[in-house]
Amino acid sequence: MVDIFGMMKQAQQLQSKMQEMQDQLSNVEVEGISGGGLVAVRMTAKMDVKGIKIDPSLMKPEEREVLEDLLVTALGDARRKAETAMQEKMQSLTGGLSLPPGMFGQ
Repeated sequence: MVDIFGMMKQAQQLQSKMQEMQDQLSNVEVEGISGGGLVAVRMTAKMDVKGIKIDPSLMKPEEREVLEDLLVTALGDARRKAETAMQEKMQSLTGGLSLPPGMFGQ
């Protein structure tokens, strides 16, 4: 016979661990870089941008389009790194189980 109460307890424990992990993701920061370091974007694993650094050599009106492209690239790099950090946290929490997207408020 299936132990429904045991399964419910495990689900509650997993949900509690998921909430704890979500809280931890706010403290994990990654840095996306583009242009060989001319532009850097600091972001949490929850995709909150914390800071942007721009090399002064790009602060010329004629370099505006280059700067815009480098910002987009750096943000994309930071986002990929944040997603990787989140996946690593998830795998450590679930022991490598593959959970469907959106489960437990992801």
